[in-house]
Amino acid sequence: MKGGKKRPAKRAALLEAIKAALDEGRVRDVTHAMERQEERAITRPEYFHVLRSGYHEARKDEWKEEYQAWNYAIRGKTVDERGIRVAVSFEQVKGKSGETLLIITVIGVDDA
Repeated sequence: MKGGKKRPAKRAALLEAIKAALDEGRVRDVTHAMERQEERAITRPEYFHVLRSGYHEARKDEWKEEYQAWNYAIRGKTVDERGIRVAVSFEQVKGKSGETLLIITVIGVDDA
């Protein structure tokens, strides 16, 4: 990388970290995600289900230089079989234990 910091390794035990954050209520939707949820008619219970039951779609992960953080892609199906991809990241909040799971965006995907 030219002049920048070396990217950190991707998170180990990603799905477990996501489930722990969901269980402990350490979740925050960023503005972009809220806009896309409304635009794409994807509800919080739907993407929570995908985060709990889906799989890590590692080839869709992205390093975000401006935030010095990885965005991870989780893909799965809602209870009514709608395909969804959820992009998430993690944020350490000063003075709080554990990281906050950030919901970056939600996307409907065609599994046909």
